[in-house]
Amino acid sequence: MKQTSEIGFEPDWLSLREPVDHRSRDQDLLRRAAGCVAEGMTILDLGSGTGSTARAFANAGFSDLNWRFVDNDPALLRIAASRHPNAQCVQCDLSRIDGLDLNRVGLITASALFDLMPESWVDALVKWASAAGIPVYTALNYDGVMRWSPADPHDEGVTQAFNQHQRTDKGLGLALGPEAGSRFARVCAADGYAVSSAQSPWHLGAEDTTLHAKLLAGIAQAAHEVGKDEAQDWAAARQKTLSQTLGFIGHTDHLAVPR
Repeated sequence: MKQTSEIGFEPDWLSLREPVDHRSRDQDLLRRAAGCVAEGMTILDLGSGTGSTARAFANAGFSDLNWRFVDNDPALLRIAASRHPNAQCVQCDLSRIDGLDLNRVGLITASALFDLMPESWVDALVKWASAAGIPVYTALNYDGVMRWSPADPHDEGVTQAFNQHQRTDKGLGLALGPEAGSRFARVCAADGYAVSSAQSPWHLGAEDTTLHAKLLAGIAQAAHEVGKDEAQDWAAARQKTLSQTLGFIGHTDHLAVPR
């Protein structure tokens, strides 16, 4: 789960997680989000990476939408452009998104992004979108819940340490981490949006061992960095039984539509 920058990830990790992300999204919210986009309008995808959100929409039957990918990582944008030649690609400092052109934007999307961002950024994004009357769809926000079967005595402590790490500064200020989804929903509701929310957890099984192994290593590293010394041993023990282990990583999806 190695990051290439504070708010960017390696393409291999993004590719590995994509199938699980796609099957985990709440499909009703995704369809409703697609329905917000009038003909000829564009979807502005923040922290787009290689364009996985667009592929999730296409897999759900919405392959004819117009996309504008926005990311701080030019390497990821090059991959996105090669896979989506009709999309617009914009390299942008994600801390300064309020300068982006919202002309003919019918929906703002973000996936697995808000939990890396500080409260002030999420609040500003909502104000920016609300002022323009644009719906916002944010998916796969980590919610702080992780569990495994069979259980291990260290699961809870490692999860707590990982959640502590999730709230550290990722380059723009102290990140919201597990509170990102709920914070977004509250701010949107207070700003006049109608907000719908759904669970979108990862369910990891025997077919996901490669992803699961990298995830465990990333969790252990993060927990170790905030002082959970036994996290590495915990991950090593879990690695040995991955094919017999079920993992649950909680996420939430939210769709905010102007009233």
